[in-house]
Amino acid sequence: MDLAYSDAERAFQSEARAWLAQNLSPDLSNKVRKGLHLSKADMEGWHATLNAKGWLANHWPVDLGGTGWSPVQQHLFEEECCAAYAPRIVPFGLSMLGPVLIKYGSQAQKDHWLPRILDGSDWWCQGYSEPGAGSDLASLQTKAVRDGDHYVVNGQKTWTTLGQFANMIFCLVRTSSEGKKQEGISFLLIDMETPGVELRPIHLLEGTHEVNDVFFTDVRVPVENLVGEENKGWTYAKFLLGYERAGIAGVGFSNAALRELKTIANDQMRAGRKLADDPLFAARMARVEIELENMKTTNLRVLSAAAKGGAPGPESSMLKIKGSEIRQELDSLKRRAIGAYAAPFVPDAFEPGFNGPNIGPDYAAPIAQQYFNNRKISIFGGSNEIQKNIISKMIVGL
Repeated sequence: MDLAYSDAERAFQSEARAWLAQNLSPDLSNKVRKGLHLSKADMEGWHATLNAKGWLANHWPVDLGGTGWSPVQQHLFEEECCAAYAPRIVPFGLSMLGPVLIKYGSQAQKDHWLPRILDGSDWWCQGYSEPGAGSDLASLQTKAVRDGDHYVVNGQKTWTTLGQFANMIFCLVRTSSEGKKQEGISFLLIDMETPGVELRPIHLLEGTHEVNDVFFTDVRVPVENLVGEENKGWTYAKFLLGYERAGIAGVGFSNAALRELKTIANDQMRAGRKLADDPLFAARMARVEIELENMKTTNLRVLSAAAKGGAPGPESSMLKIKGSEIRQELDSLKRRAIGAYAAPFVPDAFEPGFNGPNIGPDYAAPIAQQYFNNRKISIFGGSNEIQKNIISKMIVGL
């Protein structure tokens, strides 16, 4: 693989940068930069802007609404979006369910659901984890029993991100208890407005409502909402998780965080000199920057394989591990850099319109919240310990 960008790729990068400058509103960009809470309208609006340009589903086939971009173009566009502080596109429909339907869905499912993902008619959330089945996802107990032309679903899902905004949820459900636990799982699409679906908020430590419990009590789901074959859902789940784990790596977000860290380190003073000139701190910054550069190469390899029709394999587990570690290290270094200013926590400061006094520099307010919130990224999508087991089995052969 040629690691130097071609003239055409550089031209594309410039085009993307110029378009973002013209179409990403300063107010929205500023909310992202400051770590303010984004509303549903904020996220839907940016989704619609990208879709109107035709740049939303840049990893989908062209005939289904994709762009035909190369892996390098996808990578460059993500970098430019992060550099411009664009909102992250909610991944559940576009980057997780979409690829599953494209590969395993029926033609009727593709025709119905894919356009609705693109135009924002449906907001999807993910129904995977349960109270007793997180990283050991195959232990899930939510059951779906066939009753004529419907499945009747009973059970509970948890840590359902942004489920309070969703009208649809894709779920792993148990349709058989025979054989290995992975063999009795199916993949269902469920309307959140169906009688028997109940959503309860989970309020996180810093007071935000980001995740939820979802309960199913005798929920009737049409059989045509089964993706693929009954009891084959584990195959589809692994396929989806490959895309999720590759996305968790967050190369563009780490690039943006590294730039922020360098700005902070050049602004903060220690013993009469810039923190960036402190040998120990500079060494930690250099180490994380080197690791990030190495991860970029692996990310491009995974994107390249996916572009040729392959699903992200164990390499996505490598990206998930390293990407989460890098993002958490960058959060840690930013907290260390601002010192005591990382300690105060003012929840109202993350709401638009807050006009209270800043505690410390302008960039200090969101750093502690980001640090604590991002502890989750080494857990969700399959904990890093589980990813190491996958690598040991599939790459090392242990």
